[in-house]
Amino acid sequence: MSSPVTAAGLPRQAGGARPVPFFTQARSFEQLWPLIERHAVEVLDDGKFSHGRQVERLEQELARYTGARHVIGVNSGTDALVLLLRAAGLRPGDEVLVPAFSFVASASSVVLAGGRPVFADIDPVTYALDPAALEARLTARTRFVMPVHLFCRPADVRAIGAFAARHGLTVVEDSAEAIGMRQDGRHAGLFGAGGVLSFFPTKTLGAIGDAGAVLTDDEEIARTVDALRHHGRLGRTIGNFPAINTSTSLPGFNSKMDDLQAAVLLAKLTRLDEDIARRAELAAAYDQRLAELPGVLRRPQVGGVAGQVFYVYLIEAERRDELAAHLAGHGVETEVYYPSPLHLQPCFAELGHRAGEFPVAEAACRRTLALPLYPELSLGEVDTVCGLIRDFYADEHRYPDEPSRTGGAA
Repeated sequence: MSSPVTAAGLPRQAGGARPVPFFTQARSFEQLWPLIERHAVEVLDDGKFSHGRQVERLEQELARYTGARHVIGVNSGTDALVLLLRAAGLRPGDEVLVPAFSFVASASSVVLAGGRPVFADIDPVTYALDPAALEARLTARTRFVMPVHLFCRPADVRAIGAFAARHGLTVVEDSAEAIGMRQDGRHAGLFGAGGVLSFFPTKTLGAIGDAGAVLTDDEEIARTVDALRHHGRLGRTIGNFPAINTSTSLPGFNSKMDDLQAAVLLAKLTRLDEDIARRAELAAAYDQRLAELPGVLRRPQVGGVAGQVFYVYLIEAERRDELAAHLAGHGVETEVYYPSPLHLQPCFAELGHRAGEFPVAEAACRRTLALPLYPELSLGEVDTVCGLIRDFYADEHRYPDEPSRTGGAA
């Protein structure tokens, strides 16, 4: 007989306790629905469902929020990276320094734009590019460096920017996760040629599908991205869809943002700062409950970090996979960020890398585990997650010579 499951597809915990999904936005949607509905009706009344007035409004609001001179809405965070690299002058064969630990799009975007990713190891605290590792990865073909702001804090853009300036490199930021993150009063994505935002549903500001944006203070880059997103067409195309009567300046893409996604994002943007504050509160709760717990090797620093915004609460844990299975068996979803370092991904096999080349990134892939974190998460659910982690490691240390009662060898 199969185990009972909930509507979310998770096994129900013993005693009928509610499961804890890794992510949900059902409650926030219920609260925001009147505003979302109003924006959505405007889209339907306007009759333009892509690249229209709601997208233009979102670009303006995001420019106000981030301080960017230009925000260009596109179809996804991945498209945003490809278009930004192209607009910033990436040429076929140009090398881009990329961290070995990130989502695959950080490097695949380089390939899609015509370049070659060159991996470097990461800082063990920030999980971002280690500035000290960059010098050894330079070649005569290196033209760009791409810091990636991951999880809850920006990369060291000061040191990376100084390195780039010494070697005449262009900085392009993968700031897909970084809305709200700032250093020295400047928003992530605005320290070099430009950056990007992803509005994938799980993001701090998430849509109900795919959407993204390019941030830049460079007018020429903004103009080029604006053309590239709509087949390379010149002039004003937003609000003038399909704009087939305009000239085409260069071979472009079909990467326009849908207005229904913009409508949702406009509504959610009104409570973004509130959501960020709630995420910080939940991160502090995790930190307090997991402090000095055997088996939890590393927790993110909470507080005292400039520009910190918790998109993901990431721990490093002993017997990570067994812990994740233990939590799943009790109805708690987790995610592994990331199961494989980029240099060992099959899609980059032609680059000829081997295990052991980037030890910090590889160690992170063996130990990191993301716990549920979203504004709707309750402190009681945090207690549930932390209690299960505590039980898992208490069981391990109580019976060191016996098979663990959570499954597997101790």
